[in-house]
Amino acid sequence: MILALESSCDETAIALFDPAREIRGEWIRSQIALHEGYGGVVPDLATREHLQALQPLLREALAMDPGFAGVTRIAVTHGPGLAGCLAIGVASAKALAYALQVPLVGVNHLRGHAFSPFIPVHAEDPAAFERRWEELTPHLGLIVSGGNTLLFQLGRDRRITVLSTTRDDAAGEALDKGAKLLGLGYPGGPLIEALARQGDVRAFEFPRGMGGRDELDFSFSGLKTSLRYRLEKMTADDVVARRADLCASYQQAVIDALVRKTAAAMRREEVEVRSLGLSGGVANNRTLRTALAETASRQRVPLLAALPKHTGDNAGMIAFAAWCDPHVAPSALNELRIAPGLTL
Repeated sequence: MILALESSCDETAIALFDPAREIRGEWIRSQIALHEGYGGVVPDLATREHLQALQPLLREALAMDPGFAGVTRIAVTHGPGLAGCLAIGVASAKALAYALQVPLVGVNHLRGHAFSPFIPVHAEDPAAFERRWEELTPHLGLIVSGGNTLLFQLGRDRRITVLSTTRDDAAGEALDKGAKLLGLGYPGGPLIEALARQGDVRAFEFPRGMGGRDELDFSFSGLKTSLRYRLEKMTADDVVARRADLCASYQQAVIDALVRKTAAAMRREEVEVRSLGLSGGVANNRTLRTALAETASRQRVPLLAALPKHTGDNAGMIAFAAWCDPHVAPSALNELRIAPGLTL
């Protein structure tokens, strides 16, 4: 089995993955309640919480696999993320690998997201996974989270080619900042989604990002600025009265940009697509999932969306990527370093 640790931001997570079967167990400790009062993640507090949460979670995992006797590899997120938080996970993983005398693998957090839509494919029939992989690749993936928004192609050889990224804010960041402007709490994305269900997506006009019809890069800073200017023209009472419409229109602008760029990538002759993937924290948005499912259907390819429990920061996807991705190689304990940059 693979024992994986994830501590890139404000969730402490551990998972045990048996490639011959499935993910055997996942344990996670969220810090949302702690950071809610600050309107965002406070790095020092997050690091402290990882220190307090990691050992209790490891004890829970030990109850499933006493002594971690079945573990043959340790995997850990080594970037990108908050440096202090990553350091806790990396140091703990090194200690575990040394104690168990098993190989240690550093996994890029975004590679975990990239492979996460294939976790249900594996769980459905582990023995048939290689055949299903051949059928579903090349794969076009969309990662949408608070820190990153990008389109990539995942080849049959499991190499990742980044097709586009955001030139400023990520989609999740735009939603969180929009929620802050609207006087909502943290995290903002789910709160905007809940209010949007009660609103009219056509009530307000917001920009749909940069570039022409076939431009693939994302941009959300102009959208956030447009919302701020709109709110400055409204009274406080008007904002409260029309908050649902504002949320619906604002969220729809984000989703339209994501869907249009994805569709543009699928139209490119050099981009072969046998399946479409959706992952990252914002991938849990139901409206986005529905819109991308329709896009995939029009192109006659399946949509592989990460399970809700694997959309946010989680160790299950780190364990799965450590097994599924042949380009992730074991490291010597003294060689594994934090890699905070965007390196897919």
